[in-house]
Amino acid sequence: MIEYFFVCPWCWQRISVLIDGSLTRFQGIEDCEVCCNPIAFDIRIEEGEVVAFRAEKAQ
Repeated sequence: MIEYFFVCPWCWQRISVLIDGSLTRFQGIEDCEVCCNPIAFDIRIEEGEVVAFRAEKAQ
């Protein structure tokens, strides 16, 4: 698992998400652990490293 830190697009707090390093791409929605608002993720992984990361407000 890869722990990736980022800033929540809702509350601007620095939080982290756990990503399965065996995947090549992850797209999904998870709630912020601070403000509980939904965050849409689009993450690309290559050789166990995050190479592209996007987190935006989900409706």
